[in-house]
Amino acid sequence: MATPDEMYDEAVALKDQGNLDGAVARFNEILAIDAKHVLAHSALAVSLQKLGRPEDAIRHATRVTELEPDDPFSFTQLSVILQRCGRIPEAETALYKAREMSGHQHKH
Repeated sequence: MATPDEMYDEAVALKDQGNLDGAVARFNEILAIDAKHVLAHSALAVSLQKLGRPEDAIRHATRVTELEPDDPFSFTQLSVILQRCGRIPEAETALYKAREMSGHQHKH
């Protein structure tokens, strides 16, 4: 049986071939084995947003911030997903958090 990391590589290959549904299925298989696989959650967020499933995309992007609360990139990605899903105030909050964490907060 393939490891979650090998499965992730397979899922990315499916995504790169334009098979988002296949990639999403593979990412979900990874999470069934390892619910804390950050890269699978992150890739699912992007893929689901592209498939027009905003609530699912936001849920996975939020999970990344829970798994990696000290990583500014996780909040940046959440901000982008929220923005693409039309949730602008929440996107701005996530972006502010990312900037605050990385020390690039703008002074007023």
